[in-house]
Amino acid sequence: MTAVLFDFSGTLFRIESTDAWLRAVLDEAGITLAEAELTRAARELESVGALPGGLAPQVPMPDELAAVWNVRDESAELHRAAYTGLSRLVTLPDPALHDALYERHMLPAAWQAYPDAAEVLRALRERGTKVGVVSNIGWDLRPVFRAHGLDPYVDEYVLSYEHGIQKPDPRLFKTACTALGVAPRDVLMVGDDRRADGGAAALGCGVHFVDHLPAAQRPDALRAVLDLVK
Repeated sequence: MTAVLFDFSGTLFRIESTDAWLRAVLDEAGITLAEAELTRAARELESVGALPGGLAPQVPMPDELAAVWNVRDESAELHRAAYTGLSRLVTLPDPALHDALYERHMLPAAWQAYPDAAEVLRALRERGTKVGVVSNIGWDLRPVFRAHGLDPYVDEYVLSYEHGIQKPDPRLFKTACTALGVAPRDVLMVGDDRRADGGAAALGCGVHFVDHLPAAQRPDALRAVLDLVK
């Protein structure tokens, strides 16, 4: 293998908890909720899947919203519409909070790198292995990598909304291979979504999966990549 492609959310980084996400936005807005009300709202936001990078929706969504959800990562506008639409299924004390929640999740402070991410990326760089990030996303994640000190280890970013293509479409992985100047057969795709990230196999890439867990519960899953890439 001469290159490794990594997914973003659930692979290299983990979004903050729904509770922390909501508390940060309420604090910024100067709104105080009783603890029971805050807990209720956080639980409902989590249930409808309103936090990008968090749990998928666990309840049915309206048909018109489901249509947007299925293509949400093809553009910034669709991504925002899908997640703010889900958020608006939950009653909050101020309607402006729904957009504020969406804005919050794009901040570097809302993300935490997995404990072994820097170590693994640094080791790949030292070996001369090229690294790309291939993400289904609706916004520019590069500032997150820069803020957490991981940008120097990434050669290319291939983001779905910039190409109008979502994983598992092989064309997105092909775009990454071309950008890195490597053949798919010499590439390992690392991700947490067996359907989306597994699409790289159709192109001939190797595929390795990690579990989408809170950072504290997954301290060293990425280290296996160093054994797979010799």
